[in-house]
Amino acid sequence: MTFRGRVEKGVVVLHNPKALPEGTEVSVRALHRKPPRRGPKAKVSKGLLRLSGAAKNLPADASRNIDHYLYGHSNR
Repeated sequence: MTFRGRVEKGVVVLHNPKALPEGTEVSVRALHRKPPRRGPKAKVSKGLLRLSGAAKNLPADASRNIDHYLYGHSNR
């Protein structure tokens, strides 16, 4: 017999919950495994994290006024 369902919050939930009596011992085989989500954002974030703390002797408000320091725009 084959029963289908999906994992929700770490628990296998059958599409038909009444398909098996409560307490039935089962064996589970994954049909499709979702790969871990690693898109372009993950790569950029990881790359930026390596640079964290690399700049030294910056003004205390550098993160807030970066456009002022880079391009001469007015301070915030």
